[in-house]
Amino acid sequence: MNHNITLLKGDGIGPEITDSVIKIIKSTGVEIAWDEHLAGQEAYLKYGEVLPNETLDSIKKNKVVLKAPITTPIGKGFASVNVQLRRYFDLFANVRPSKNLPNIKTPFDNVDLVIIRENTEDIYAGIENKIDENTIHGIKLATKNGCTRICDYAFQYAIKNKRKEVAVVTKANISKLADGMFLSCFREVAKKYPEINTREILVDNLCMQLVVNPSQFDVLVMPNLYGDIVSDLCAGLVGGLGIAYSSNVGKYKEENFAIFEAVHGSAPDIAGKNIANPTGLLRSAIEMLKYIDENEAASKIEKALFEVFKEGKLLTPDLGGKATTEEFTNEIIQKIKSN
Repeated sequence: MNHNITLLKGDGIGPEITDSVIKIIKSTGVEIAWDEHLAGQEAYLKYGEVLPNETLDSIKKNKVVLKAPITTPIGKGFASVNVQLRRYFDLFANVRPSKNLPNIKTPFDNVDLVIIRENTEDIYAGIENKIDENTIHGIKLATKNGCTRICDYAFQYAIKNKRKEVAVVTKANISKLADGMFLSCFREVAKKYPEINTREILVDNLCMQLVVNPSQFDVLVMPNLYGDIVSDLCAGLVGGLGIAYSSNVGKYKEENFAIFEAVHGSAPDIAGKNIANPTGLLRSAIEMLKYIDENEAASKIEKALFEVFKEGKLLTPDLGGKATTEEFTNEIIQKIKSN
């Protein structure tokens, strides 16, 4: 089957790691017609806008996107392309697994948890008002529909992936209305899934517990801001953002849409040096292959990736090795062909 997928190569190291991932996928025999378009900084320089209409039209047509890192200016400049895409296509669920890889030294070797992050509300709705020169009001948006559907998604994910527990993460002792509603919706949704254990935990306690005993957690569902912060913390538990991955799923005009992306930055300081680590984007692509029912190819790549990590001979500098991006990529392809 030939798949049509929108490709956003991003900027910084984005094009390099994207080319690596494309080569690896091609080695499995899966046929993908990559519909490449610009977004972010490069799009702005060429078109004067960060999300040109032709990019949005491509996503609307293909419904599946593989996206490399795109630079987001801090405190000024254009709004986050990631946030804009999630809001435009109502990609309400951000899925961030954290699981140990072989041969990567971390404080814990038994981490296997998944964060389900609400992706469209909270302060990411971008509702800010300047009251006067000394006062800004930032709105923490929460709706019953938004809270309910992300909690329901978390339970469905748990069942589909044979997980045993879903824990809800809030600060409902302080945010009694917004987080209180999130917690209330979770409790109501949980009644539909009696086979799944539930747990309630405050976000500050969760952060402490994660750095003491992360193996106690399975699936965690939480509002947007907590999910953004806690998912990076969990990435640190298993080796850092360079190997972290994610998917953003939802519905646009009643059709399923999904964007798969690495979660690290564009790292312009190492762009063009052939030392970037494509693991995060590759693991995102593995999830993409599963999503489009190319499960055999996904398994081949995952197996090869784990073998390369286990041997530890050809890892990129951020992982303590000396391999180039090209050497790391070719080693994975060799493993795929020999298996």
